Amino acid sequence: MSDLIRAVTDGILEQRKSVKQETPVGGSLGKDAFLQLLVTQMKYQDPLNPNTDTEYIAQLATFSQLEQLQNIGELTSKSQALNLVGKNVIVRTEGKNGEIDYVSGKVDYVTLQGGKTNLSINGKLYNVDQLDSVIDEIYIIEKGLPRIEKDVELTYDPAKPQDLSFEIFMGEGEFAASAVAIILDEAIIDSKFVNIKDGKLTISKEAFADFEEGDYPIIIAFNDPYKTIIGDKITLKVKASEPLTV
Repeated sequence: MSDLIRAVTDGILEQRKSVKQETPVGGSLGKDAFLQLLVTQMKYQDPLNPNTDTEYIAQLATFSQLEQLQNIGELTSKSQALNLVGKNVIVRTEGKNGEIDYVSGKVDYVTLQGGKTNLSINGKLYNVDQLDSVIDEIYIIEKGLPRIEKDVELTYDPAKPQDLSFEIFMGEGEFAASAVAIILDEAIIDSKFVNIKDGKLTISKEAFADFEEGDYPIIIAFNDPYKTIIGDKITLKVKASEPLTV
């Protein structure tokens, strides 16, 4: 597969090489240089020891094969650029003073004009050589979905009851949730005991009043478009610090 689209690394398909045919270096020959060399060879061949027809045919066949391979490479690059339509990418730009910047967005369409391939991103055209990364769609969705970043262990002391809080991410954009349901000991906690503010979810102490000592898993169900459910991040430990009076 070409360098245009590469393997996923942390959700991003890295792109660090240009798909443009570069000037041959290190002694390699392009088709034009090869043809020029062949003409020069024919012009200055030794008249006493000329090349045979077979040698010329073999060299011309090599030239034809080289040209076909280059044409295939160009078609492949253009085809891969067309496959970027609808994908989220990052392009690398350079300002007048040489400052480097990055632009991200979805490729709306691809233009092929004058031997150049351009990507339309956010209403502006960028040359395909500026392509830096292709972002995996699943990565974008997962980044926007609601989640609990860290494992949380809540401890409730019936002898000294207090509200319990933990950090929560409600999602962003089209993937965001506006409310949650909390399931504790196979029962849904009344929403009046649940408050979400400034990235924190707080459960009122009244919600734990009837729980006996022990460990309980907490399940969080979000109302985002994907109906995200998290059931392995939060646990509740109920333990009294002193004997309870009846």
